[in-house]
Amino acid sequence: MAKWWRAASGALRMVVLSPASRPAQPRTSLYHTIQAVPRECTGNRISARDRAQGRIPAVVFSQSLLEKEPSSMRSSSRKYLLTTEKKQIQAIMKSVQLPFLCSTTFPLQIRAGSGSSTLIESGNVLPIKIHTDRETGKILNLVFVWADDGSHLKVDVPIVLKGEDDCPGIKKGGCLKKIRDSLKYMCPAEHIPPKIEVDVSNLDIGDRVLMHEVKVHPSMKLLSKNDTMPICKVVAAQLEGGELAQQ
Repeated sequence: MAKWWRAASGALRMVVLSPASRPAQPRTSLYHTIQAVPRECTGNRISARDRAQGRIPAVVFSQSLLEKEPSSMRSSSRKYLLTTEKKQIQAIMKSVQLPFLCSTTFPLQIRAGSGSSTLIESGNVLPIKIHTDRETGKILNLVFVWADDGSHLKVDVPIVLKGEDDCPGIKKGGCLKKIRDSLKYMCPAEHIPPKIEVDVSNLDIGDRVLMHEVKVHPSMKLLSKNDTMPICKVVAAQLEGGELAQQ
């Protein structure tokens, strides 16, 4: 099995990407095709054995399984219990670092078994949870949802601020405060952005950027009851004693 995994990891399929700074461009990240095989048994002992053998337990299903829908809608959940190769997952996390991993889609291939050429299922997936050991930081298991073209997924998209060096408010001694690290959107699977860049180069002291002012692909829907909440703002620096600095 180890030889098969090495061959699979050596055959990682790359896709050319366009600049990530463009908001909500269709799948423009560096992709690895995740190779996985089914696992029939579950439990702490079996998962521990898999991890000791260099594999990471995983599960993939349709996002509808997480929704409050009738059971008839869940029959097409396409749920699979899997194991993936630890070295391949580690390679992916080096190229797509947190927190962008859970807003990046990847191709997935599920083979019938080690060394098998039989393809059970394939498609694009989105990581939604990465369980790690609190003490060691090692990955314990992974949770994916299918990200087929035409489907819509709830995604927490990370916010990245840019333009601090040109920000007039900062040049005057102000402080840029980031209020939100991410925004949740309902996204078409083909338009999930790995991140959203917010330009602060024109903000003066007292200025702020609101949720609804963020530019994203028109097909993305912000999932917030109050889209007038700020993402970031520039505030005046405080002197000792709590007084505001005078410019």
